[in-house]
Amino acid sequence: MPENLHSNPAPAKGPALSGVLSLGQLLKHSPTPTAALIEPGLLPASGILFVGGEPKVGKSILVANLALALASGSSRAGFHVPAARRVLICQFELPAAQFARRLAPMRSPIGEAADSNLLIDIEAAGHLLSAPRGLDHFLRAIRTAKADVVVLDPLYSTHDQDENDTRAMAALCQTLLRLRDASGAALIVVHHVRKSVGRHEIGSAFRGSSALHAVGDSYLLLVRPSPHVPTVELRFQFRYAPATEPRLLALDAETLWFEACTLIPAPVHSRRKVETADVERALTASGSARFNQLRETIMNQSECSRRTAQLAILRACQQGSIVQDNGQYRLPLS
Repeated sequence: MPENLHSNPAPAKGPALSGVLSLGQLLKHSPTPTAALIEPGLLPASGILFVGGEPKVGKSILVANLALALASGSSRAGFHVPAARRVLICQFELPAAQFARRLAPMRSPIGEAADSNLLIDIEAAGHLLSAPRGLDHFLRAIRTAKADVVVLDPLYSTHDQDENDTRAMAALCQTLLRLRDASGAALIVVHHVRKSVGRHEIGSAFRGSSALHAVGDSYLLLVRPSPHVPTVELRFQFRYAPATEPRLLALDAETLWFEACTLIPAPVHSRRKVETADVERALTASGSARFNQLRETIMNQSECSRRTAQLAILRACQQGSIVQDNGQYRLPLS
């Protein structure tokens, strides 16, 4: 029988508040804010951190690094871990033996410090958060591990929903909230990004980003600055705080730990308005294009966001610089 979500609730955090409260009452009964589990502000206590990037950029390795740092209470790669935490990893891509071989070299620099606090759910594969029995499995695993932090790697293996369907993704995000609230654990969720990501996009780069924005506390995007440079750039977005500057990390091939790189990340230039001439230039080579194709071309050429490209197309149409004909956009006939 599926487990009742309320049969083994998370420990109480204080008297429940209800009704209408004055500001004084609200402040009196509200708990003192706790420090983040990973500083500066990357993983709030009972928060949700989304980690994303293109395939093979090193998302799973970085997340494993963070899990080991949390479990051992060690600060690495420029992230400060104030105290050791119990961490449960639910990963769906590697068999248990292969995953153990990945963790073995990471363990060498920290010794046995994480051995008792890092736990792996070797039966996670096949269980779906989107199904009641699957959610019950993860809750039982979290409670068995007494985990403070749970890693889900990757998110798409935990559900059978259409990630292009906003309602389906919103329902999945509500399930993530139920998992967090019922367990009291913080979540680190590895998720993939859209195929075309603008220079200034971070949280909006993730698939289903309109739904994710409702539940995520932090977003960490891994980007490879150049295919010829063995480094990754980390870009940050926080829900309740200003983003920190991007930082570069380099992977140690022997230990599989990311370490701070001495190179300086390329500065993020302020966004510029996409002009009508940019839209015309995007159509010059192809002659005509459908809306999505034209938008992607503008985003790539101008390094702008999706919304900026959409507004530029609309403005160009209103000005008569381009015309729409049977679903295709083209330059006006001379």
